[in-house]
Amino acid sequence: MLRLTFTPILTAFPSKAKKPRNYSNTIITAITNPPQPVRQNASMENMLLQQHTPTSAYVHLPFCRKRCHYCDFPIVALGSSSPYGDDDPRIINYIDFLCREIKATSIPSDYKSPLETVFFGGGTPSLVPPRLVSLVMETLDAKFGVSSDAEISIEMDPGTFDAKKLKDLMKLGVNRVSLGVQAFQEELLRSCGRAHGVQEIHEAIDIVGSCGVKNWSVDLISSLPHQKPHMWEQSLSLTIQAKPTHVSVYDLQVEQDTKFASLYTAGEFPLPSENQAADFYRMASEMLRDAGYEHYEISSYCKSGYQCKHNYTYWINKPFYAFGLGSASYLNGLRFSRPRKLKDYMGYVQNLENGLVNCCPDSKVDAQDVAMDVVMLSLRTAKGLDLKSFGKAFGSSTILSLCEVYKPHIESGHVVCLDEQRREISPEEFSSLLSEGNKINEVLAYIRLSDPDGFLLSNELISLAFNVLAP
Repeated sequence: MLRLTFTPILTAFPSKAKKPRNYSNTIITAITNPPQPVRQNASMENMLLQQHTPTSAYVHLPFCRKRCHYCDFPIVALGSSSPYGDDDPRIINYIDFLCREIKATSIPSDYKSPLETVFFGGGTPSLVPPRLVSLVMETLDAKFGVSSDAEISIEMDPGTFDAKKLKDLMKLGVNRVSLGVQAFQEELLRSCGRAHGVQEIHEAIDIVGSCGVKNWSVDLISSLPHQKPHMWEQSLSLTIQAKPTHVSVYDLQVEQDTKFASLYTAGEFPLPSENQAADFYRMASEMLRDAGYEHYEISSYCKSGYQCKHNYTYWINKPFYAFGLGSASYLNGLRFSRPRKLKDYMGYVQNLENGLVNCCPDSKVDAQDVAMDVVMLSLRTAKGLDLKSFGKAFGSSTILSLCEVYKPHIESGHVVCLDEQRREISPEEFSSLLSEGNKINEVLAYIRLSDPDGFLLSNELISLAFNVLAP
């Protein structure tokens, strides 16, 4: 999985980041009236209090057979074959520390809601024996409670599970599978260091179907080395034929300190150019929407009713717990990251048990940080930014400044305005409302990025909002 390019929220936080060069000329940074900086107010504090109790937990299971060439996540490479079978001491020891972390986490007494989503990310969580996953689930349930209808997701890689393992996980409550396919071409899988082949992909899809998993996702990566348009089209077509209820499409990011970083430069052959990467994104948007998938977030598509509830927690900036190596929680309006190295993580757990660390701090929240988080995450979604609630929290003058900076991009079609009934407001109507000052606050309810061209410019457009919020 790949991540956001603005604020690191979670080590397993997916994202779409590359933007085509030929769009950059459309970005205009002039603002008619200099914006006032966002200030903390009672409305913002009330907004945070309303979502005070977290109901989601991310659990990092870092084990992989080997490190993929694009990956810079905190992982533990076990090797292609383990002599220990289901009794690998490295996994057993980690799960012990993970459960100890959960138990030692102090939570306010008014945090009373049970978990509604649990997401096992990695790494390759399907390498962890179900009996050890069960220990984690039991620990979460004892600490927080787990709702009887909770969405419990697990990432699984082809070649790392059979029907028995999946059925055992389903007995524990796992009801959503995220299948790490990435590509349907042997040469592309080899080029990015994946441990599975195409045959194992088809076997994994058959297993998911035979076990009766109704809610499952396929992960794909575009802009891989030597990837051609016909290859990407084939991967999308085969994914659609498999009929998952959800598809995640990520654009390759060449991260520092990865094997890819030593071999390739972003935008240069054998990686696709930025224009080609944009074409891949457009192709995915068109093909998946034509196949009946809703494009509900920059990188996420789903059949009706199958949004990933856990990931949507991130997009609407709700608080969540996180446990395990390198994970980052979001509590009381603040993000808290755990160590990325295993030895340091174990030391952190021991300090947590001894009361030397507080992962649920009660510090003053910076209004600008919260505002930027809300804008960044909201504009990743098809719903967009709710201007009514945002204005109540951060001031109507902020809304006016955002409208002014986005005016050229509303006219170009990259930013879309909607009223309370989600009727699209034309650029001409928008200009008329803007000229009447406060009238725009009465009529305008949402702004969102257009699909696909606005989404392709998301980094640049969100940066403009940041300049308004923190001038």
